[in-house]
Amino acid sequence: MTAPPPSGIPVRTGADLLCETLLVQGVDHCFANPGTSEMHFVAALDRQPRMRCVLGLSEGVVTGAADGYARMADKPASTLLHTGPGLANGLANIHNARRAFTPMVNIVGDHATHHAEFDAPLASDIEGLARPMSHWVGRSCSADKLGELAARAVHEAQTPPGRIATLILPADHAWGVTAAAAPAACAVPPPMPPQDPALAQAADALRQPGSVLLIAGHTLRDEGLVLAARICATTGARLLTQQANARVERGLGRVMIDRVPYIVDQALATLTDTRCMVLVGAKAPVGFFAYPGKPGSMLPPGCPVITASSPGEDGLVALRELAARVGAAPDAHRPMLAQRKDLPLPRGALTAAAVAQAVVALMPEGAIVCDESVSAGRDFFPLSWHAAPHTYLQITGGAIGIGLPLAAGAALAAPQRKVIGLQADGSAMYTLPALWTQARERLDVLTIIFSNRRYAILHGEYAQVGAGAPGANARRLFDIVDPALGWVQLAQGMGVPAERAETAERFSSVLAAALKQRGPFLIEAAI
Repeated sequence: MTAPPPSGIPVRTGADLLCETLLVQGVDHCFANPGTSEMHFVAALDRQPRMRCVLGLSEGVVTGAADGYARMADKPASTLLHTGPGLANGLANIHNARRAFTPMVNIVGDHATHHAEFDAPLASDIEGLARPMSHWVGRSCSADKLGELAARAVHEAQTPPGRIATLILPADHAWGVTAAAAPAACAVPPPMPPQDPALAQAADALRQPGSVLLIAGHTLRDEGLVLAARICATTGARLLTQQANARVERGLGRVMIDRVPYIVDQALATLTDTRCMVLVGAKAPVGFFAYPGKPGSMLPPGCPVITASSPGEDGLVALRELAARVGAAPDAHRPMLAQRKDLPLPRGALTAAAVAQAVVALMPEGAIVCDESVSAGRDFFPLSWHAAPHTYLQITGGAIGIGLPLAAGAALAAPQRKVIGLQADGSAMYTLPALWTQARERLDVLTIIFSNRRYAILHGEYAQVGAGAPGANARRLFDIVDPALGWVQLAQGMGVPAERAETAERFSSVLAAALKQRGPFLIEAAI
């Protein structure tokens, strides 16, 4: 048994070694909701002013914010979670991060090794909880080895296309004294090159009528979009992306790319003429759920799928090679660039479409849009071709409750850019304390709540599965009324100024004013 260091006497602990290693490896943000087992790690953080420590009042905020940070910073943050139950509370947004291929290092405190025999109330199978949402799980074996383990965790997280690494830290290894040095910085692993046979097959397929090029990952940034557009303009192939993506560059002057619709019937109609699909960093489209009498694949029966590059391979290299093989001209993409379309500010009743139109008309250049509007915000994505250039982040894994913390993390990674959160009211309640984090950190986040007082998507799903019209009991499970949520009061209680808008004119006025100021603000759009 290792005794904790005497209070007031400067010693170097395993937790110090862990913090030093994270910083050496480039991890300088820690999103945390700590408990007793993590106190020595917190003490070590206190000795590292270069590490920015961000408190989340629930673990879903912690993991969701780490996701948003990494999507914009292109490097992992660490999280600090309290034993198995703390990890369990954060797993939904770790699931979303896994689906987004977000690099993330989770540090989960555990009881001291000599305390395990007592089966204390918070004891649990942390490895068992972590494995389904983690690509790599490691448990500390000693204070001296924590540096090596932390360097391995960061390396695993940065392995393309981005992975979830979970490091389990027993309390006695955190407080144990060590003289071990922090390992030197590891090189970020490069993506694997795409395979030549697959590229040759893909280039031939793209020249055929009815071909679709489906791209995802880093190819949804400017260079990849231009390359993909050049390929499609030259070959006649259709350009699409997945229904859900971690990050897309959108707006005026950028390549207009549409996504596969969420609704099965719409997706089937969109892809009905597809004769071959070529994937670059993407997954062939499937239904989000199974529905009676409807297919799981969104492609026509027998449609071949060619993987030019997998998510772990270099999609940009694949697109460059495909562009060369099909003879794409340097300026072939220009007809596919988004052009300005003056949108008047909406008038009259405040609808979801009116909210989207006002945001597109008024949003500033360089904004980051974090979209968890679910069904209410589907008008925004197609309209956003005509918005000022911006970055678009969305929910990727379907586990609602990511929008508010995702926006907080993105704002921390890009403090010079305005963050606009398009947020459904029901899912916002999952991680409401993220508003407090936005206030505490003085983050420039404008949250727009689509306040329709219902889980509108569930009304749609009820019909899609053939269950008929919802009755009284079903509506009690779908509708957020009796009482209705008071979003102005909820936001103000978290330290975020807020206003409510009930008409399109009022919404546009409040939005214009909010976009001109810095700091967190919330608009309740009563649609």
